[in-house]
Amino acid sequence: MEFIWFLLIGAVSGWLAGQVWKGAGFGLIGNIVVGILGSIVGGWLAGNLGIGGEGLLGRILISAGGAWLLLFIISLVKKA
Repeated sequence: MEFIWFLLIGAVSGWLAGQVWKGAGFGLIGNIVVGILGSIVGGWLAGNLGIGGEGLLGRILISAGGAWLLLFIISLVKKA
């Protein structure tokens, strides 16, 4: 059951990051991949800053923030 929640949080946070970044999502698989990678980045960053993601909404926001940061970094690398 944990794995299903992990995928759902990844899909939602990837979709949110896609909405903020380019105005549209990346499709179901793309949203899950971006969201999962974003949750890793966001969780690492939040842990180092001492920010805790309490509850479902907190986890989604941290994951979406990490996904957005990941997309921002990728866009900088692509421009270079």
